[in-house]
Amino acid sequence: MNYTSTPELCKKLLREWRQKLALSELEKEQHAGSLIALDRQLNCLTNRHLRIAVFGRVGVGKSSLLNALLKREVFATDVAHGSTRRTKSVSWHQPIYNLKKVELIDTPGIDEIAASGRARLASRIALNSDLVLLVIDNDLSLIELEALETLLKCGKPILLVLNRCDQWNPNEINQVLGSIRNRLPDKAKHLKIEVISAAPRIAKIQPNGLIRSKKSRPRIKSLEKALINLLEQQGELLLMLNALRQADNFSESIKSERLKRRKVEAQGIIGKFAAIKASGVAMNPMVMLDLATGLALDTALIVQLSKLYGLQLKGTSARKLLKQLSIHNSLLGGAQISIQFCLGIIRHILVMATPLTGGLSLAPAGPIALVQAAVAVQTTKMTGRLAAKEFLHGSHHKGSQPSSIIYRLASKDPRIKSCLNYWPIYKRTEMNMVHTLLP
Repeated sequence: MNYTSTPELCKKLLREWRQKLALSELEKEQHAGSLIALDRQLNCLTNRHLRIAVFGRVGVGKSSLLNALLKREVFATDVAHGSTRRTKSVSWHQPIYNLKKVELIDTPGIDEIAASGRARLASRIALNSDLVLLVIDNDLSLIELEALETLLKCGKPILLVLNRCDQWNPNEINQVLGSIRNRLPDKAKHLKIEVISAAPRIAKIQPNGLIRSKKSRPRIKSLEKALINLLEQQGELLLMLNALRQADNFSESIKSERLKRRKVEAQGIIGKFAAIKASGVAMNPMVMLDLATGLALDTALIVQLSKLYGLQLKGTSARKLLKQLSIHNSLLGGAQISIQFCLGIIRHILVMATPLTGGLSLAPAGPIALVQAAVAVQTTKMTGRLAAKEFLHGSHHKGSQPSSIIYRLASKDPRIKSCLNYWPIYKRTEMNMVHTLLP
């Protein structure tokens, strides 16, 4: 597949996913804002409308940088810190191949917001932009490092911009750059740092002999060139990745909430199937029949759980999922069979020896049956938990989920693969969070 056809395929697959997205009225109400943001991003992908957000502490020159890119005074640059109180966007009339519109977004300073709200602001900026310019004016502060971590977790493409380079000589600039690189987290070591001066000032001697500073021309050529080159080469790709990631985040959020809401119901279903399997195993002397019955019950359990979670998993898919679960779980795939087989053989021998022992050999058969039943209960619980985990990660529906679409496109287009390597997707759901969702 050539690169020009990849965006069209991406649009088609995402459009199909969005049309098939089945939400309850409650979910539609709870996620109304996210749905609007998702549809807006899908429209941006269709219309090739890319958004660039300028992010950073108050007073680092974010508005000055945007004015320099626009070549006119659009954003306020008051001397007092915090002249930008809310996000504001303006179209950048710079022709970019394969893009119809580029929007530049100014944002409030992150250090003006309480610590509890900074991560939310960074996440919101990441959600509503396709590229982030993280502007700093010195070595990285703790606040900037935290914001950078949040953006990286969102898989957001970032350009680091060191502003006010006119304040230092070349040797001092190199020292600052070296310190910044040493402080960057490992997953951000690859980030390029553009050195600029968005609103430089030069000393000017007045007729009265006093020295005053005077504005001079912005020094942003290197950043402007890097930005244009990036958008020319990967602009449409950035739109695709942001749309896919946003869709993936939404899909995982819905699945997580379904797991959480239906956890108690799922536990009841699992308990019922565990009791049926345990009683059947305890009463049935045939090992192979135990295993066949267990597999049938596990398959039925997965089908019931899929209906509960509203994921429309059918019998054939359930059996495939059960096979995957058996492969990934040694107890379910190996130990259960071995234990059940060995205990079943022992119990069978004891039953066959009844005429010779006058019934005494049946005495140990009861505890063995209880052990078999306990194994059956435990493996049923594990099947239920693993099935719920598979539903959460979407691996039962290959090819139709946004995360699967990402890797499907990456396998066909080396540019996407390269971009994913450069701006990787980090896990959104921590393991302790996953465990709280499982029955």
